[in-house]
Amino acid sequence: MPVSLLWAVDVYGRVFSLSTGGQQWEHCCDAVLEFKRLTAVQQCCWGIACDHHIYLNVHASDVPIRYQEEAYENQRWNPVDNFSDRLLPSDRWQWSDITGLEHKPLDGFLLPSTNWEWEGDWYIDENFGGEPTEKGGWTYAIDFPATYTIDKKWNSCVRRRRWIRYRRYKATDTWAKIPSEGQSGPLPDPFNDISCGGWEISEEPRGRLSLWAVSLQGKVWFRGGIHHHTPEGMSWEEVSLPGEVVQISCGPGDLVWAVLWEGQLIVREGITRDCPQGSSWVVVDSPNPEVGTIHVAVGVSVVWAVTKDNKVWFRRGINSHNPCGSGWIGMVGEMVMISVGLNDQVRSGSREDRAVYFRQGVTSTELSGKAWKAVSVPRDGDIRPNSSTSTSSLHSAGCFFSGEVRAQSVMSEDSDTEADPQRAVHEVGASVSSPPSVHLSNDPEAPKPRIPKVTSDSFISEMLSDRETKRDGAAATSIPEEEVTPGDAEAKSPPPALVLSPSQSGGPGDPQWSTVDLEEAQTHLAVGPAAGRGDSSDTCSLSSVVTCMLGLEGLYGPDDHPLWAWVSGGGCAVDCHTQLNWFNSVTALTSSIQAMSLSVSPAQTAAWRKQIFEQLNERSKREIDNFKHYEQAIEQSVWVKKGTMQWWRDWKPHKWVDVRFALEQFSGPEGHKDGIVFLYYNFNEEKKYLHAFINEVTILVPVLNDSKHTFAIYTAERTKQRWPIKLAAATEMEMHDWLALLSVSCCDSRGIQGPPSKQAIWSITCKGDIFVSEPWPSLEACPYPTPCDQMFWRQVGGHLRLVECNSVGVVWGLGYDHTAWVYTGGYGGGFFQGLASSTDNIFTQTDVKSVYIYENQRWNPVTGYTSRGLPTDRYMWSDATGLHECTKASTKPPSPHWTWVTEWAVDYGVSGGTDREGWQYAADFPTSYHGYKTLKDFVRRRRWARKCKLTTTGPWQEVPPIPLSDVTILPCGDQSVVEQIPLWAISNKGDVLCRLGVTLLTPAGTSWLHVGTDQPFKSISIGGASQVWAIARDGSAFYRGSVSTQNPAGDCWYHIPSPARQKLKQVSVGRTSVYTVDENGTEMFPRYYSFARLSVYVFNVALSVQVWIIADKVQGSHSLSCGTVCHRLGVQPMEPKGQAWDYGIGGGWDHITVRGNNIEAPRVRMPSLTDALRPPSTLAARPLPAGNTENGNAVQC
Repeated sequence: MPVSLLWAVDVYGRVFSLSTGGQQWEHCCDAVLEFKRLTAVQQCCWGIACDHHIYLNVHASDVPIRYQEEAYENQRWNPVDNFSDRLLPSDRWQWSDITGLEHKPLDGFLLPSTNWEWEGDWYIDENFGGEPTEKGGWTYAIDFPATYTIDKKWNSCVRRRRWIRYRRYKATDTWAKIPSEGQSGPLPDPFNDISCGGWEISEEPRGRLSLWAVSLQGKVWFRGGIHHHTPEGMSWEEVSLPGEVVQISCGPGDLVWAVLWEGQLIVREGITRDCPQGSSWVVVDSPNPEVGTIHVAVGVSVVWAVTKDNKVWFRRGINSHNPCGSGWIGMVGEMVMISVGLNDQVRSGSREDRAVYFRQGVTSTELSGKAWKAVSVPRDGDIRPNSSTSTSSLHSAGCFFSGEVRAQSVMSEDSDTEADPQRAVHEVGASVSSPPSVHLSNDPEAPKPRIPKVTSDSFISEMLSDRETKRDGAAATSIPEEEVTPGDAEAKSPPPALVLSPSQSGGPGDPQWSTVDLEEAQTHLAVGPAAGRGDSSDTCSLSSVVTCMLGLEGLYGPDDHPLWAWVSGGGCAVDCHTQLNWFNSVTALTSSIQAMSLSVSPAQTAAWRKQIFEQLNERSKREIDNFKHYEQAIEQSVWVKKGTMQWWRDWKPHKWVDVRFALEQFSGPEGHKDGIVFLYYNFNEEKKYLHAFINEVTILVPVLNDSKHTFAIYTAERTKQRWPIKLAAATEMEMHDWLALLSVSCCDSRGIQGPPSKQAIWSITCKGDIFVSEPWPSLEACPYPTPCDQMFWRQVGGHLRLVECNSVGVVWGLGYDHTAWVYTGGYGGGFFQGLASSTDNIFTQTDVKSVYIYENQRWNPVTGYTSRGLPTDRYMWSDATGLHECTKASTKPPSPHWTWVTEWAVDYGVSGGTDREGWQYAADFPTSYHGYKTLKDFVRRRRWARKCKLTTTGPWQEVPPIPLSDVTILPCGDQSVVEQIPLWAISNKGDVLCRLGVTLLTPAGTSWLHVGTDQPFKSISIGGASQVWAIARDGSAFYRGSVSTQNPAGDCWYHIPSPARQKLKQVSVGRTSVYTVDENGTEMFPRYYSFARLSVYVFNVALSVQVWIIADKVQGSHSLSCGTVCHRLGVQPMEPKGQAWDYGIGGGWDHITVRGNNIEAPRVRMPSLTDALRPPSTLAARPLPAGNTENGNAVQC
């Protein structure tokens, strides 16, 4: 899960954030402002400062926030001036928008606020519908408005061209002030509360936010127009109320609750896509009528409330159809406020100690959770590993020098001036005490906190003698908060304080000690108004005795937890499986002890390793080598594992049959292992069996089935037939046990162990399973290559949608939720355990995908559109094809491994567009659909979506934080030496990115570099000589110029004309050729000669001119296969079209990459007539050229 932040404000108005992967509060560096309220989402944080103005902090990202401004220049032809700016009175404006109704001169575009800046000047867009225009960018038509073309004709009377300019949001990672202006001018009063949400409203566009605010007079304001391209929003709009509001809360969905001054609650109803601010309020009584409510917090389907007596209440029965719920349930604990975040996880602020608490046990089935647990992590600056001046550090120092640390009373200011300076020396304890805790208190009768004193007998006398010699000098003063280097100590005279120096035997590795002043034995900790103002002259933590170099600017003691005033977890993504480090943090004491511990030198480590290695060698010789002359007791072993399963019968009628399944494995005298799989069944009361040799099995693959735990066994012969041995186990665990056992047996019989090689071929099934195959040089051998149906595939743990690799060993993958993952070098994971999986480099991996069903309706003259169709129509609830019935109740996740995480909702992101209710219209089923209704549209449909989640393990680590839709890595040859491996990607929004810092040691890289484009892209590929090609979403092709090691992002994009009337979908670049596939599934190479008429899902090109695709509708001897791996034979640099297709494993495959395979095929030189006249010795002396060569010349990547 991506790292997210929990935000909080302490009682002094300082803002802190806590990462889900961190162990300390990070202070927001903008110390000019003091805040009182925060509301956070994943991409930004809103806050109300003490001046009652709203500020916005947008998190910085490698992808900048850019907005494209556009204007159209229109011209009309006349016989005198040709095309000119002189338009007819009935024409559109000379400078207008795309409709021509709005006047948009170039000098009329202004920046929305000072937080924006222009990226450059206006320029002409010379791309039209995926095709390049003439130099001026003009498109022609008969009249306004009409259909425009790039060709000028004899009847072209008008023309237009588009001007583009980008503006960039620059106020990231800082607090930007939001103007308090409504539609009619400045707002009458400042704000007092704020809440942000609404990004999961089913009808809302992706990235849209809703911001609600409460003014000091109890009015509620709504800020609209907040989305990715305009993070500040547009303007404030007042919302009518039944009373005065004191606090408001907005959830991720359509839940909005508020608290009235009288203690009642109100709920907003009617929140939709067209009306995100809702339509009306409904009053809900307080949980305790005698004690009103003071705070409310809402999530996706939960509502929490706090009453005036600080009791916590949970509202049951909350959902989108019933936002008011059904009743209140009292919870344990006393809190002052509550915040509900993603996945309905709850955080709160305690009334007693002002600490932040996390609600444990919150799941989708138990939304109220189980117990509160305090978040006990320090702030940044509380733990200083290189400093020994905190309380806990000196506590450790006393232990290290056999000294003692004890607490001392803190006196008042009057008594402090009269304190005896020698008191710190005379009070020597007898034992080591634990670090004291310092508490802020305004009660004058409360006991004063105690301050630890360093009273070690081993060095106290030395400090006393040193003090006697220097007492006649200046008065003792506290030491400035800065470290004293050894050079400074020699250059300057020591100050009138005592230095704890290392012992005489200590070396450079000994801990460094800071200056300690024993003159000021008594210090005080200021509280009250002075502390609130942050007056450093009246507030010091333990003064110069123990904290002279702590460097903290805070107002707390070093061992005192901060007092929190507000917490916001709206952007903090935590689920029930997330392991947080918020509760077992390393304290300052532990950190100081670890910092002072003696480290082992590298020389000692090397000597120990050498000694252990010699001892292991001696043991091996003693226990093994001395007994080699003995014969083995057992030369061959056989073992059998049996079980019961169901088998999908080969002949008609096909059905599941109960069978007995057995694996017989045997090992030979030299350790070679092999085995046989037996399947026993009954046919016509006769016992029969099927068998398959383990060394002939090419793949074991789980099958996508929503009702049975199914897997398939393929051999080379069954791959040709497209008919595997399909088996179903009784339970998921039993299926995983058999798959792991059979996979290990297949790998043992072929001598394959450990992780995949750098040359491996990677592939992904439609189920998301990952498979690898070790390539053979004979795959590309001419004229007799090895058929690819004989390739052996083994599974690697994890779940991906796309994978990309190169021969250096860098492998990246993308999940269905667009999350990027990098390969860690391990193997196994998932259901592979024990010897079948590596012990390290295995991590938890999650993935989220959407399941779609369609609601279909037909129009009739009486009732209009209805769910009653014709007898020949498709099901009224179906899949995309309409051949299978899929209702909300009957549709299940793709497999038992997936679990639902959302409810069914209308999907508005369908290709072709939708109306306001999500419907698409057409003349009949099936045909092309559009998002508007015409007189000829007699049918309509709309798509419903529901998300499900999968949690597994594998050798993959997440690469946050940008979701990606495509990725490509430079394929390198064997002789290539690349320090920085070029890696390009496309975000899910279409932005082009270049990854920096990708090496073999750091395959995840360091940061993203944004590459500007004029339109969103969908496919990208980098090939030999750093050639970068890309496909835009409109189907046009682009080439990135001047990409090199010194200039990894290149200079500019060149528009490459596409073939006539073709829209491209994907591109893959090799060493000398560029291959593309169009939207109809026809592959092409640069000259755009069509050479494949297969329905192509995806294809991949290796550096050594290998072309592999995933094709649909491949005919086998038994059945038709969808999603089949195909290999193009005979592809050469001078013959890029190749000769024929070789069909491999399938169906059910979605992706393949061979860009890591740079193994050159063995070259077979055919004998010629002149060779017969030459002696054999001459022929033997002519070896074939080796290495990466092409036409006799060495080629690098």
